Amino acid sequence: MSCVDPKIELDQNGYAVLPNFYSETEIENILDCIDNTEQNGEAFLKTKDLFAIRQLLINIPELEPLVFNSKLLSLISNLFKNNCYLTKGIYFDKTSQSNWFVPYHQDLSISVDQKIELDNYNNWTFKKGQYGVQPPLKILQDTITIRIHLDTTTKENGAIKVIPKSHTKGIIRTNSEDWCTQNEHICEVPKGGVMLMKPLTLHASNRTTNGEKRRVIHLEFNKHLLNAPLKWLEFKNIINNSA
Repeated sequence: MSCVDPKIELDQNGYAVLPNFYSETEIENILDCIDNTEQNGEAFLKTKDLFAIRQLLINIPELEPLVFNSKLLSLISNLFKNNCYLTKGIYFDKTSQSNWFVPYHQDLSISVDQKIELDNYNNWTFKKGQYGVQPPLKILQDTITIRIHLDTTTKENGAIKVIPKSHTKGIIRTNSEDWCTQNEHICEVPKGGVMLMKPLTLHASNRTTNGEKRRVIHLEFNKHLLNAPLKWLEFKNIINNSA
């Protein structure tokens, strides 16, 4: 495990891996909670390739105390210091039949409650009943993704590949000289570990070659409110010291 402060590592490289973050018992309790939930409704996406739960903590509120243990709350406090809001929660379960390749990209869209014309909010989408939009650059720069790995993730079962420091170049167009994917790093994460990532970090994942599960809880955090009247589709106050 790196001795570097994860915030420093994240700011410098655009990602950080923290193994041994959740105990075996904590992971099993999280999985039991998900498995014992009635999995009906639009938030539960089931195909032969994937099982996903959108708006995870809204649909399974019992997960909150299991996920937000003292270590996660301490990590979030270190990353944000003052204001911090949970803005997205997704659970992914890639089945043994799933075998897709995700090419290099940046995460440029956020989920919001409505479509409304605002300056610097562009590229609107509407997928699976949710509005997405590319927000001002500052919001993307200040977003932090925390991925909780419920299974060991290796290069054989789709571990995320990243281009270190690519997040420092803003939004990179595919025809730009900054779109360079040769200096990649494979982020293998053991079961119970977490991966931190900036959404502007170029990242990708290969096809699974060993058929093993790769269950992940994907959480996104930010310190900004959106331009009124626009709101985050998901919103939970984690830290608020502004009052």
